[in-house]
Amino acid sequence: MKKIDKLIISAFLGPFLLTFMVVVFILLTQFLLKYLDDFMGKGLGVTVYAELIFYFSLNMVPMALPLAILLSSLMTFGTLGQHHELTAIKSSGVSLIRILVPIFVIVVGLGITGFFFNNHVVPKANLKAFSLLYDIRQKKPALDLKEGIFYQGIPGYSIKITKKEADGKSLKGVMIYDHTSGRGNTEVIVADSGSMYTFHNEQYLSFDLYNGKSYSEKKEDDSKKEQFVVNSFQKSRIIFSLSSFSLNRTPEELFQSNRLMKDIKELNYVMDSLRLEQDKLMGKLPESVQPFYLFHPVTDTLEQKFAEDSLFINLQHANLSLDSMATKVGHNVVLSKAANQARSIRSYTSSQADRIKFLKKEANTYHIEKMHKYTQAVACIIMFLIGAPLGAIIKKGGLGVPVLLSIVFFIFFYVISLIMERYCKEGIVLLPYGMWTANLVYLPLGLFFLKQAKNDSRLFDSDSWVILIGRIKKMFKKNKK
Repeated sequence: MKKIDKLIISAFLGPFLLTFMVVVFILLTQFLLKYLDDFMGKGLGVTVYAELIFYFSLNMVPMALPLAILLSSLMTFGTLGQHHELTAIKSSGVSLIRILVPIFVIVVGLGITGFFFNNHVVPKANLKAFSLLYDIRQKKPALDLKEGIFYQGIPGYSIKITKKEADGKSLKGVMIYDHTSGRGNTEVIVADSGSMYTFHNEQYLSFDLYNGKSYSEKKEDDSKKEQFVVNSFQKSRIIFSLSSFSLNRTPEELFQSNRLMKDIKELNYVMDSLRLEQDKLMGKLPESVQPFYLFHPVTDTLEQKFAEDSLFINLQHANLSLDSMATKVGHNVVLSKAANQARSIRSYTSSQADRIKFLKKEANTYHIEKMHKYTQAVACIIMFLIGAPLGAIIKKGGLGVPVLLSIVFFIFFYVISLIMERYCKEGIVLLPYGMWTANLVYLPLGLFFLKQAKNDSRLFDSDSWVILIGRIKKMFKKNKK
């Protein structure tokens, strides 16, 4: 490896690692903000949040990789151009294409690595992340007793305190309703003061109550009369189970059917199953409709189908002005039966059509997820073809202009991808073409920037735009003359 290659690679790797971590952090923060309300007040430990963040960080890698390559290549070649290092290298007889080769090889390796990472690691990370996220969202909020408000988080009990001391344990004016018997507010405990604390790894909550009374209404044996019992105590202890507040893990196997948890092989299997079921429904449709036609079985010929439709239309528009009432009644019966049969056929075919449409949409959804693994890997190479020449043209390093241009290009890329993905899911656009549209749009743009950079174009200089506008004005003046 030549010294110039080492120089270019060392200039690229630092910004790439930095921008990659920053982009992953930004995407991760944006994603977790959607579920912030589900995390608040759950009393989860640091390890649970660290595990969740780790798995979702792996999930963000395929999306962060193209943006990090675009931004880092812009910064690298912008800095080299700003410090006239590109000019010095070119003056020694090395072309721009040769300068780009070592980083291009690295980017191709990153794209291939990203593909295998997206296919093998990300599905497993998604399974861990989304199953844990589901359990966190289902978990009850942590125990939080507020002054003057009945707390009903503990199953079977309603607790109210008048005042909580600064230590968070000492209480004043405690009232506890026991609803475990299912007979309403028949058992109440009132105390002047008390203290609460958890024990046994916070699985149990203990209330030590002082100077209080317990009130209870109980029915006497073999009698409908109720007995009112009052007991006074100097000290009493009540223990509550906090098992309902623990984080119960759901078996991960229940989440494996989601497309985000599957690799390409599994996605192909599901797609084939859905399309096979779709073909079966379409094949059985003529046989299923045939019993609705009492006198004219359904056939595959267009002539007979036209005859059946014509018969139904003629029956609907038949002239009922016949001579005898008996004939009119007979035709009314035929029309009524024909209309009922038509309604039945329409109802059945509509339900089958909805089912077929649903299966097609589901198959498209799995196909889109499969295509994502390829398009995101190729996007790494295309983003480099845009970022590196563009950096050589603008000759601006740092985090100013490169960040702005990267965000603009990536937003347009992301918007095109989302629009075409929606069209593909609905079947408006053929799926392979739609999913590759963003890459196919950006590839000529990257080749254009590469050509301009190779020719030392002043594409973004203000002087070049002034000259271009002047030429356009002269063209308009000539056309007018």
